[in-house]
Amino acid sequence: MKRYRSIFISDVHLGTQDCQVELLLDFLRETECDTLYLVGDILDFWQLKRNWFWPESHSTVIQKILRKSRHGTKVVYLEGNHDPVRSFLGKMLDREGFHFGDLEIAGEWIHRGVDGRRYLVVHGDAFDLCLQTLPWLVRAGDFGYSLLLRTNQVLVAVNRILGRKSRWSLSRSVKRRVKKVARFIGEYEGVMSLMAKGRGLDGIVCGHIHYPADLVREGVRYLNTGDWVEHGSALVERHDGEFEVIVWGERGHLEEAFEAEAVLTTA
Repeated sequence: MKRYRSIFISDVHLGTQDCQVELLLDFLRETECDTLYLVGDILDFWQLKRNWFWPESHSTVIQKILRKSRHGTKVVYLEGNHDPVRSFLGKMLDREGFHFGDLEIAGEWIHRGVDGRRYLVVHGDAFDLCLQTLPWLVRAGDFGYSLLLRTNQVLVAVNRILGRKSRWSLSRSVKRRVKKVARFIGEYEGVMSLMAKGRGLDGIVCGHIHYPADLVREGVRYLNTGDWVEHGSALVERHDGEFEVIVWGERGHLEEAFEAEAVLTTA
């Protein structure tokens, strides 16, 4: 059992076939923390409206999170664009947040580290210019992304049948090779960092783009939790105050997982 001061996860997308639910359940079983941040898109209302998909394992994830909250873990839920809790709870949910059962729900949160540094915790969709100006294009891209993930699942299944154990991912490889995607990720990181700096904060913790990261931009620390459809990644804060992005599917650190992927991609 690994114990942390804080754990941050986002972009689980429960309610879709893309969610790596068994991997997430393993992560929840093997880790404990004082505070668990759910940084948006834990549920996928978009997909559930199109095609209802909710196996028992997805309910088990919810049950495990609620069980943690009942046994002393503080659980903070930050809504994302795929799980707009505000539209379901109406005026009860304000910017300051409120208690809903054992969960505390908010649009954003200020996390204070062991050393007193302050980090804005927010999903990040509000700062995605494409989502704000061309929502129809984003939904079309969401469909294409799901199709890409489905194709990746087929390739993984074929490799298993052939007895190959490969960590290579088609969707991740496409992301790395398409220049426009790389440019979008870089711009997103810059906008989020500038926003945190403008508010006098020391860093930002976010999700949304399904790309885990730990870097310094504009003089502040940018931390992205990644996702549980491609990477199986989470941000953890140890009790000594150090932050680390871990890729649970690779059982390693962010840099180690990406280095291994790069070798497989170029091999």
